[in-house]
Amino acid sequence: MRTPGALIVIEGIDGAGKSTQARGLVRRLRARGFDAVAFREPTRGRWGREIRRCAKEAGSLTPEQELDLFLKDRRDNVESNLAPALAAGRTVVLDRYYFSSIAYQGAKGLDPGRVRRLNERIAIRPDLVFILDLGPELGLSRIAGRKTRDALFERKGYLRKVRAIFRSLKGRMFVHLDARQDRRAIARLILDRSLTAIEKKRSR
Repeated sequence: MRTPGALIVIEGIDGAGKSTQARGLVRRLRARGFDAVAFREPTRGRWGREIRRCAKEAGSLTPEQELDLFLKDRRDNVESNLAPALAAGRTVVLDRYYFSSIAYQGAKGLDPGRVRRLNERIAIRPDLVFILDLGPELGLSRIAGRKTRDALFERKGYLRKVRAIFRSLKGRMFVHLDARQDRRAIARLILDRSLTAIEKKRSR
């Protein structure tokens, strides 16, 4: 699906700083006059709420059930949020996308290639995907004070597998960044690459 707007995704394991960088990128783009909007997955819709409810208890879903819920939530997000914003020429910054499904459900034994194919039947291809790379020990220490925890996903051994799959994602759209760096330095790198991608999209 070709759209006039640019889709920029920020990915990584829990605690890597995705949400902070996504919010900051939208602020910086708006300050430069861009019509930018932020979304996240899981969404706050019906299926996203179900994912969050189930995530409180480890073992509450099989990997296939997890994937099914994420696919339903993602389809709604694409149809209700991403496609309309991109068609209107807006720059969309997305906190998590189907690459998280590839990594998280892949780390639970599902075939990452199959997960990717299922998602790419319904998802819009991003223009740029930032993957914030961080070890699970540091990631979990960063989120230790959260009021709510995801028992389905926030486990050290499991996150090592998730990280390995994220690191295996290669291609022109992917930018891997060391999330141990200073947040401001990461933000500058993300902004510079995003501006280049947006201008490239506009010039087509």
